[in-house]
Amino acid sequence: MPTFTAYDGTELAYHVFGDGPPVLCLPGGPMQDSVYLGDLGGLSGHRQLIMLDLRGTGRSAIPEDVESYRCDRLVDDVEALREHLGLGRTDLLGHSAGANLAVLYAGRHPERVGKLALITPSVTAVGITVTGDLRRETARLRRDEPWFPVAYAALEAIFAGRATADDFEGIAPFWYGRWDDAARAFRAAEDGQKNKEAAAFFAADGAFDPPATRAALARCTSPVLLLAGEVDLNSPPGAMTEFAGLFPRAELVVQPGAGHFPWLDDADRFVASTAGFLAA
Repeated sequence: MPTFTAYDGTELAYHVFGDGPPVLCLPGGPMQDSVYLGDLGGLSGHRQLIMLDLRGTGRSAIPEDVESYRCDRLVDDVEALREHLGLGRTDLLGHSAGANLAVLYAGRHPERVGKLALITPSVTAVGITVTGDLRRETARLRRDEPWFPVAYAALEAIFAGRATADDFEGIAPFWYGRWDDAARAFRAAEDGQKNKEAAAFFAADGAFDPPATRAALARCTSPVLLLAGEVDLNSPPGAMTEFAGLFPRAELVVQPGAGHFPWLDDADRFVASTAGFLAA
């Protein structure tokens, strides 16, 4: 397992899949073991994927300073990995909460980013509001699914502020384009992959400054892909349209029928969109 040393002496691990020009891949969660990304549905057949285990996750060590789990502090870990690999301008991919880290890195080090792929990204770092009405509208696209009545009732309980742990588990089908055995197994593995202490610090006070990040991204000249899932409650296409507008050179791709993990729902379509963008 390859490792490198971060700025504060913490030993961090990464995984390498495939050959070709490298893409640094940042997992979501937040603070989830990169194992859930797999090889992104076969994207490793087109590019070399370098999957970072964020500090305190996967094979990476737990740091002494828990404040170093803050998203803005993690930018220095990404830069340390780039330097360790001897890369110059390189492509970057962030999924979900990992997209927050990707855009903070791009804002701080724009000259070191070739292309930026944001896959069903979180919007926290840029301060976009995803309204309850937009999430409801997206959820209702699934109204013909057999699990929909129970899951939608759980969603309404969350919106009403009276949710239980069962309600948060009850909306799980909305995260996937198909709520089948593969999706259930993927969901069951997730809890054991997350560092909950680290996740509590990821968005702590001071981690994000949306106006500053928006200003930095407006100056970012790198080509940007925002890939949204048509039925993704976390990153619905309407909000992704606003996100794409923050960049001078962004394209939005909406993958039909996909949820929050589009490489699970249709690997061929996901790889075609992402590999095509990275190769252009």
